[in-house]
Amino acid sequence: MIIPKTLEEIELMRESALLVSKTLGMIATEIKPGITTLQLDKRAEEFIRDHQAVPGFLGLYGCPSTLLTSVNEQVVHGLPTNRPIEEGDIVSVDCGVLKNEFYGDHAYTFEIGEVDAATRKLLQVTKESLYVGILEFRAGNRVEDVGNAIQKYTEAHGYGVVRELVGHGLGRKMHEAPEMPNYGKRGRGKQFVEGMVVAIEPMINMGTKNIKHLKDGWTIVTADKKPSAHFEHNVALVNGKPELLSTFAYIYQALGIESNEEDEFRKNPLVL
Repeated sequence: MIIPKTLEEIELMRESALLVSKTLGMIATEIKPGITTLQLDKRAEEFIRDHQAVPGFLGLYGCPSTLLTSVNEQVVHGLPTNRPIEEGDIVSVDCGVLKNEFYGDHAYTFEIGEVDAATRKLLQVTKESLYVGILEFRAGNRVEDVGNAIQKYTEAHGYGVVRELVGHGLGRKMHEAPEMPNYGKRGRGKQFVEGMVVAIEPMINMGTKNIKHLKDGWTIVTADKKPSAHFEHNVALVNGKPELLSTFAYIYQALGIESNEEDEFRKNPLVL
């Protein structure tokens, strides 16, 4: 059952989402060749607790970490390790927090140093597909309208859209209804309702859509070992239109990137 939020609850969720955004912005200043994902995980937990919140993933479903860090062919749910990050890697960092009794949860795939052109293109298209999907999250539309838009955009570039992993509703629980697949047919699925909040998160593979689960019980990799990208935003339906609760602006500020990609999805300008 979809659980709509009041405007007051959405503002509390914005606080949770923005703390994830700030955490990812902190990670952007730290993630570089030589650092380990375990070191990043420790810094993220400290950062979240220093901001009077609780890591959203740690302990959830038995998760042993604050971050899920997926490197290269790892799609999602990669556990932090002592392996140093290397030049040319890509690292998807997924983070959640629990603050004000509400969850925030989003992700960004980072380029480490010089990344090859094909991989950089995968990241670009995947991130673009996130906003293509968000555009379809509006009054009168249905769940698979979002998935269909993401699928068409990414498959047009020859990429594989993961089927087994989906976005989701968000609120007092990390995972609420509805599931938000990144594929589908227009006009199918639950209809969007005012006040709902979702995590939209394309998980797109350079090659096959097929995946494998590693023996650690968490990490998911592409079946053909080609790279995978993952970008995620938290979005509320307000006055029939999508409104971003999360932002990549803290990441861009840390990396010296200028972007206006989020402007049309924000009612009020973001103050960093």
